[in-house]
Amino acid sequence: QLYLVESGGGWVQTGGSLRLSCRASSFTAAIVWFCQVPGKEHEGVACITTEDGTTFYGNSAKGRFTIARENAKNTVYLQMNSLKPEDTAVYYCNVASTWGKGTQVTVSS
Repeated sequence: QLYLVESGGGWVQTGGSLRLSCRASSFTAAIVWFCQVPGKEHEGVACITTEDGTTFYGNSAKGRFTIARENAKNTVYLQMNSLKPEDTAVYYCNVASTWGKGTQVTVSS
C-alpha cells in the first residue's frame, strides 16, 4: 500500500527558505506538491514526473521553488526560497490520488 510522509515544514521569516521532503513507499506516478489554506481548495505548487523528471510549477512557485527527486531514497524535495507570508499553508504531497498528512509552513512578515 502506498504511503507518503511529508516533513520539513516550520516557521520562517519573509525571505527565508525551507526544504520540504516527501518520502514514499514507491513512486508509481507523477509526484505533486499542493498547498492548502483553511477554507480554500488545494492549490498545485509543483510537479515532477516519474518517467523523465520533467517539472512543472504553479505561478506562485515559479522562480522561487524547485522540485527534485532522489530515487534511491524514494524522496521528493521542494526547495522553497524567498518565502512570502502568502506562502503560509499546509503543504501536501500527492501521488496517484494518495495524500500525505501534510506539513505546516508559516512565513511571518
